[in-house]
Amino acid sequence: MILVGNLTRDPEVKQTTNGQSIVTFGLATNREWVTSTGEKKSLAEYHNVAAWGSLADICGKFLKKGKLIYVEGYLKTRSWDGPSGVRIFRTEIVATDMIMLDKKPSDEDDDYSEYLPSEHGHSNNNDSFDPDINYDESSGAA
Repeated sequence: MILVGNLTRDPEVKQTTNGQSIVTFGLATNREWVTSTGEKKSLAEYHNVAAWGSLADICGKFLKKGKLIYVEGYLKTRSWDGPSGVRIFRTEIVATDMIMLDKKPSDEDDDYSEYLPSEHGHSNNNDSFDPDINYDESSGAA
């Protein structure tokens, strides 16, 4: 699944009990179309996004409310029993890749270089993402 949209809130970074980073944030996407009568319509959809590991750290450090980003990932539905005993379901996008689309303002001094590919095509940070590992907190993996 690929989405392009704006953050609706600042990312919230947490650590699992085994030290794994997780970040959550909201993303708004917009759809525009013209009806058969020529009327222009638009609709905003709101999505919950989660990212794990080094991607969570990157999102927590560089993303802010309002930023335009590209997110690639998959859908995941979680469920739990609420306080009244009613089963609650939540579907979110688990991000596997993120690209910041806003141009970097000249007054920002954040250094992205440690996250860019090296001359050999590998990230300069030492974290690696393994798509075969279930990064779901409840599984205890990662």
